Amino acid sequence: MLDAPDLSGTVASLALRSPDVVLGYCSGMARFAFEPSLAAKPFVLDMVDVDSAKWAEMARKEPFPKSWIYAREARVLRIFEAAAARHASTTMVVTEKERQTMATIAPEANITIVPNGVDAAMLRPPAPPAGEPVVVFCGVMNYAPNEEGVVWFAREVWPLVIARVSNARFEVVGASPTRAVQALAGTIPGVTIVGAVPDVAPYLWKAAVSVAPLLTARGVQNKVLEAVAAGLPTVVTPVVTEGLPALVMPACRVATTAAAYSDAVVDYLHLDAGSRRAAALAIDFESLSWDRMLAPVYDILENAARRA
Repeated sequence: MLDAPDLSGTVASLALRSPDVVLGYCSGMARFAFEPSLAAKPFVLDMVDVDSAKWAEMARKEPFPKSWIYAREARVLRIFEAAAARHASTTMVVTEKERQTMATIAPEANITIVPNGVDAAMLRPPAPPAGEPVVVFCGVMNYAPNEEGVVWFAREVWPLVIARVSNARFEVVGASPTRAVQALAGTIPGVTIVGAVPDVAPYLWKAAVSVAPLLTARGVQNKVLEAVAAGLPTVVTPVVTEGLPALVMPACRVATTAAAYSDAVVDYLHLDAGSRRAAALAIDFESLSWDRMLAPVYDILENAARRA
């Protein structure tokens, strides 16, 4: 439950409904649809978000030589994404922004939006909130945008938070923390790098506030949906809000600068635990359930099979 759910059962069910259709998940897996044994079969591409656009954004922020490497990755991957989308009978993305980006890359492709969901029932807290001033971030920590956001938050925002809430703690939960992330624990008071865990839910339940301080983001940040479903108010950056459903925004504060971000975190920490949780759990997540969000995929696969 780090950024994406385990959908193996759902994917297996979809495959059984349309056994003659190849479903490629993300650009990294789409290349297999061009293998000789599969190339003649109808193909549906689940792009999720547009990876080449993500690399291009990162290239604009990094110094040489990373900027050159990322720009080349964006350029080459964009060519492949266009070819994969043309080969697919339908290309799925998670937001309107991603649809527009993909349409620019492959104008002739059939692109449709299938949003992400959240298993709110699994994340609903089983006990009253602990009330401790714990701020949490959950995400895979060798993923560059997560690393960038956490380092920025720890260095620029967190000192402003503990200056006002001295016993606050910041926990970074997620697999494969980089050296830059690991170094935060040794240099900044109150920061703990938890690393990989079997389940992030207990870490969400014991926290007071979640943060998503990403400076680069595409698609839907599942980490925000999961945090809110677990009863946590969440502070986000403007780029994160671009992919969030309006339904969850009453439980989120948007901040751009380090000072504004720390103000939002501290404001939440100063609320009593019951009030913090009530705002998040008042949201009706039924319309964001995975069953409802993925329901159109059945028809997409069956239509691809019929057209073949």
